[in-house]
Amino acid sequence: MKFDLHGIRVRLWLGYFALAVGITVFIGVLQTGLIRPYYRNSKIQSVRLVSESIRDNLMQEKTTSAGVSKALREAVDNNACIVVFNDAGKQVYSADGIGAGCAFREPVSEEIASVTKAENFPEILGASGEYSSNFIDEGTGMEMIIYGRRISAPLSNYYIFVNSPLEPVDSVVSFFSRQYGVYTLIAIIFASMAAFYVSKNISSPIVNMKKEAQKLSQADYSASFDGGSFTETQELANTLNQANEQLSRIDQMRRDLIANVSHDIRTPLTDIKAYAEMIRDISGDNPEKREKHLNVIIRETDYLDHLVNDMSELSKMQAGITVLHAENVDLCEIIYDVAEMDQSLIENAGLTLHIDVPEYLTIYADEVKISQVIANFLSNAIKHTPSGKNIYIRAWQMEDEETVRFEIRDEGEGIPEDELPLIWDRYQKSSRSFSRSQTSTGLGLAIVKGILDLHKAAYGVESKEGEGSMFWMEFRETHEG
Repeated sequence: MKFDLHGIRVRLWLGYFALAVGITVFIGVLQTGLIRPYYRNSKIQSVRLVSESIRDNLMQEKTTSAGVSKALREAVDNNACIVVFNDAGKQVYSADGIGAGCAFREPVSEEIASVTKAENFPEILGASGEYSSNFIDEGTGMEMIIYGRRISAPLSNYYIFVNSPLEPVDSVVSFFSRQYGVYTLIAIIFASMAAFYVSKNISSPIVNMKKEAQKLSQADYSASFDGGSFTETQELANTLNQANEQLSRIDQMRRDLIANVSHDIRTPLTDIKAYAEMIRDISGDNPEKREKHLNVIIRETDYLDHLVNDMSELSKMQAGITVLHAENVDLCEIIYDVAEMDQSLIENAGLTLHIDVPEYLTIYADEVKISQVIANFLSNAIKHTPSGKNIYIRAWQMEDEETVRFEIRDEGEGIPEDELPLIWDRYQKSSRSFSRSQTSTGLGLAIVKGILDLHKAAYGVESKEGEGSMFWMEFRETHEG
């Protein structure tokens, strides 16, 4: 694996490493910083509990050997030494669990002696009846705690003093430091393993998608994107796969477009050249033939002009720069105007046109472009309907009173079902006979699609081979005015 400081794997590993070290160091510093006060408070509480336990044992067992024995066990179990005095300051009980380090062993220091003098008990213990103090033992150099309390008995008072070392915390801190050093190392190892696993799962699909994207950049549409197990990378892979399909389809359309446009341009250019040569070589002095040949040249030139205009209009719509001049228009009037313009074509084709529309239907649309849509629908119907058949145009207000629907149905050859979704593509050829028309450029339905998309209108086609086709569109725009 290439070491890349800006790569996902390295960045994730550094992040996990910093997190693991930071957490363990924070806990270690917190633990070692608090261990001293925590231990001391815990020790004081422990000494207090020892004194209470001894008090209970002595009070319950009175002065029997059993009470003394229990007191001794408490002292040993809690690493403490204990002395009990009566009101006269006489030592009545003692228990030693420390040995030479006991502050009450002879010789007693002046500080301890002053604490255990009977005349000082009231002052030392005060109204609360408790006393605690820390001091350094001169003999051992250890920090010690001494705790005293007054026990009120029926016949007299007793005074319990408990002495216990505050064990050196440095050794404990050192022990914890070594432990946390090991813990930090373990945390780093596990964090590195986790970082490697997570980063591999994240980066592997991205690396693979990058390789496939390089194929795609070289127009190799066999590329396939796998997003791995993460939702985000899966969504990215799905998007790239869709883009791959679209690019493949667009590339194929581009190839088809170039092939078809080349064919459509070559044919009229060939005719124009041929007839121009005939005028030059043969019919130049024959007015009748010359006019006939010139008419062919004019017709082919008009076709080329129509083709260029259609391509230009389609390009503008696909680029999103076409501006609609929408207003309230009468759809029925547009239908009759288009039908009147194509009347001669309908009659020459031997067809009958049936129009079933109300008196008027108002829609909010660009009148010129909707006229172009209806003209394309009618032109297709005329082109693909055999002589002697019928074409039906209907338009009406639907039950919701907000939608206007237009339909044009022919009795022609129909469209195969598997080709229906493709007919809106420019230059899409169906299995129906396709030949260059003198008036059609093959871009009609692609232009229709662009116009209706601009109007946000619904549209579609229903067709059955041998039974004809029905094209429809619906408008739901809010009318102005």
